[in-house]
Amino acid sequence: MADLLGSILSSMERPPQVGDQESRRKAKEQAARLKKMQEHEKRKKVEFRKRMEQEVSQFIQDSSQTRRKFESMGKIERSIVHDVVEVAGLTSFSFGDDEETRYVMIFKKEFAPSDEELEAYRRGEEWDPSKAEEKKKLKELALREAQADALRPPARVSPTSDYKDKYSHLIGKVAAKDAAHTLQANKAYGCVPVANKRDTRSIEEAMNEIRAKKRLKNEDGDPASVSS
Repeated sequence: MADLLGSILSSMERPPQVGDQESRRKAKEQAARLKKMQEHEKRKKVEFRKRMEQEVSQFIQDSSQTRRKFESMGKIERSIVHDVVEVAGLTSFSFGDDEETRYVMIFKKEFAPSDEELEAYRRGEEWDPSKAEEKKKLKELALREAQADALRPPARVSPTSDYKDKYSHLIGKVAAKDAAHTLQANKAYGCVPVANKRDTRSIEEAMNEIRAKKRLKNEDGDPASVSS
């Protein structure tokens, strides 16, 4: 019996010590605090979503508003706003360089922003429709002028003075082209007019002259003819 009782007692768990009880108590308190914080964050998200739904609904019903800018908010809040806006059938964009200053703008579908407007918001500038329209017209005007210039024939340049008069002290009164046709031979420089350089003989006459020159050369160089 004693052995049986001893085996039963040895198989039973030991009662928790004072240190173990304190650790378990702290763990339970930490888990309770974490659960409480999670429930608090969940309630805050639900409340924030309800508030955004009300503001978006008021924005839709207000015909005088085409866009609305919200204050800077965190990433989770921005995601909630985007989700509410998408469900409502609107358009939304986030702008801002860093996380602390990023904000959300919502637009009605029929007043969706243009690429130029989005670029202005990304640069941190205010959008001015009148200035944008004026800038667009100037750009279109410049494009039309460029197209007209491309189709326009090149302008004819009319000199205000005749180069012959301006450079008469260099080329004389007769133009260079005309002077070339009336050029006279200058023996000092060996200049011969082009007309004098032309060979007006026929091919047969030229060949006969070449043959006569060859015969004359052969006769001059023959030793028998020279000794006789």
